[in-house]
Amino acid sequence: MKLTIEFDREDDGRWIAEIKELSGVMCYGRTREEAKANVQALAFRVLADRLEHGESTPDLMNVSFLAA
Repeated sequence: MKLTIEFDREDDGRWIAEIKELSGVMCYGRTREEAKANVQALAFRVLADRLEHGESTPDLMNVSFLAA
């Protein structure tokens, strides 16, 4: 499973990172790197929750991130 991280910068200088493949997975950070780390951590939490609730698919066993 390849997850793409998209970035945007708010008017107040904060960065927002979003993973389009996982609905609702977006996080802020003071820096681009902080936003990236935050959104990756949230993505792993969402995927772990899916595994715990029996929603796993074979592609969950191989996850990679691509920063766009």
